[in-house]
Amino acid sequence: MHLLYCDESGTTADPNQKHSVLAGVSMFERQSYWLSSRLDTIAERFNPGDPNSLELHGNAMLAGRNFWRRFPLKQRSEAIKEALSAFNESHISNKLFACIIRKEAVSPNNPVQFAFEQLCSRFDHYLMRLHKNGDTQRGIIIFDKSTYEKTIQNLATDFRTIGHTWGVVRNLAEVPLFLDSKASRLIQLADLVAYSIFRKYEKNDDQYFDIISNRIDSEGGVIHGLFESL
Repeated sequence: MHLLYCDESGTTADPNQKHSVLAGVSMFERQSYWLSSRLDTIAERFNPGDPNSLELHGNAMLAGRNFWRRFPLKQRSEAIKEALSAFNESHISNKLFACIIRKEAVSPNNPVQFAFEQLCSRFDHYLMRLHKNGDTQRGIIIFDKSTYEKTIQNLATDFRTIGHTWGVVRNLAEVPLFLDSKASRLIQLADLVAYSIFRKYEKNDDQYFDIISNRIDSEGGVIHGLFESL
């Protein structure tokens, strides 16, 4: 089973933000423990007394909000980079999928719904490529709990039955699951990945994205895992 942990970055309703990002990190199920453990060590360094209560959240870490305000910017930034590096250094089969939406380009449609169709179909095609190469695996998409939970589940059901713009989803084992990000280091990793991509497109700051850019799903020099609606 391949797990795609997803999160969004950018506030859909904020007129001051031009972009919305939906991104996910895909991994074979046995890779999840190793990556979670790497992220646990980062949290433990900042809060050794209660590391499980500390959430690795890109916006809060970089801005120094709440718990993170007690640490200097350099330390907070390096922690983000260390978490992203853990993903970059993980097994070669772990992939990155991302959709960057310029909100003007899809208005009046909801950019998150638009991005989910792209992300879902690209993950499905990745699993199909694995199947054609003799590695038959199903996949499941795991989101942070959000106001879009019902909408995304309905869309996923439609994609498996009626189909999406490019066909019918065939390789997902179930509709998306939704977890509290505080309970999942890998949802937190997806947040950091989405935030790093948002920083690149919204703030022209690519110091975080550059760490993970080579993990975008591709084959034969063709990039499949990145979609830009700009």
